[in-house]
Amino acid sequence: MTGDAEDTRLRVEVRRGNPSPDELAAVIAVVSAGYTQESEEARAEENRRSAWELSRRGMRTPLRRDIGWGRFGG
Repeated sequence: MTGDAEDTRLRVEVRRGNPSPDELAAVIAVVSAGYTQESEEARAEENRRSAWELSRRGMRTPLRRDIGWGRFGG
């Protein structure tokens, strides 16, 4: 086997007790399902924006007509 294939295999170490093959299979199934669900939820949404959306400026605020031109009469 190559190094890449070995990295993807599952390795289980039993540190205490003597579980049966059925118990190990149940634990592996639960952990695998939880890992799969977590990895699917952790994916970022693709938010592709066009060049137009990236370069456009925001709308200008409307002019205030109540101020008038001769505000500073110095």
